[in-house]
Amino acid sequence: MVRNVKAKTELLAAIHETAKDLHDLGFIDMRKMRKYDLLCLEPIPNYDSKKIRKLRIQLQLSQSVLAAILNISLSTVQKWEIDEKHPRGPSLKLLHLLDKKGIEAIL
Repeated sequence: MVRNVKAKTELLAAIHETAKDLHDLGFIDMRKMRKYDLLCLEPIPNYDSKKIRKLRIQLQLSQSVLAAILNISLSTVQKWEIDEKHPRGPSLKLLHLLDKKGIEAIL
């Protein structure tokens, strides 16, 4: 199943729509279609210590609750907020989801 993708530009949207139609007709396999999906996705921004703390306070969460929601350790959240570590991978994606859609999107 090909997911709906919000393209970065109108040109990428047109390319993605054409690729989706070709996929539906059987001319493009799923592996190639995933490459088109990734091409059109907006990159996830980096979250620095100030942005993470601001997000946590905005959502009225303690460090331990944020850690539980993201399924990471409390010390990881603490290190993010003092700029010793930086989120990446699934944690970065979940932070972005929290930022854009709110806590209801994750729970």
